[in-house]
Amino acid sequence: MEDKNDESPTQEPPIYKRLNPKTAAYLRQSNKARAEKEKFEAMSDEKTFIAIKPDGVQRGLVGEIISRFEKRGYKLVAMKLVSPSKEHLEKHYEDLSDKPFYKGLVTYMLSGPICAMVWQGREAVKTGRTLLGATNPLASAPGTIRGDFAIDVGRNVCHGSDAVESAKKEIDLWFKPEEVLNYKQAQHEWIYEK
Repeated sequence: MEDKNDESPTQEPPIYKRLNPKTAAYLRQSNKARAEKEKFEAMSDEKTFIAIKPDGVQRGLVGEIISRFEKRGYKLVAMKLVSPSKEHLEKHYEDLSDKPFYKGLVTYMLSGPICAMVWQGREAVKTGRTLLGATNPLASAPGTIRGDFAIDVGRNVCHGSDAVESAKKEIDLWFKPEEVLNYKQAQHEWIYEK
């Protein structure tokens, strides 16, 4: 038997039938606005994993790369300078393990420190990839990180998650939950309209 009080997202609460039409219309509009605000707030919570590779760290590009993400309006919620193990890097790049460049990539990533970061904001994964530029720096537009700072694909300065699912997996691999901070940035209202 169906419960009459069971409210699905498309069904209005029964009290709306008892209200005058103007009040009901106001509540509908208010609920719609609240739902839109919650949707946009959820979008601004998207996280992406960005790593500055050994060439970027050794060339002193860490500050410049952080600056690009900050100036765009993204919030840094985790960062550490690390020298991961071979096993850690093999796990990170396991989806590339059948590629001919895999062993060289892992060896290269072991050659120096890596700056691992988590950035948060609306469409962080997609826009993060745009800020980085194409994987092959020669195909990257000027103004992108790789377009400005890299020439060779084997020294393309940084790594960025390519999808929300891979970002979650990479963040979990590189950071403990307590290392990823949750805070409201003071400039949030100056970046997001809704």
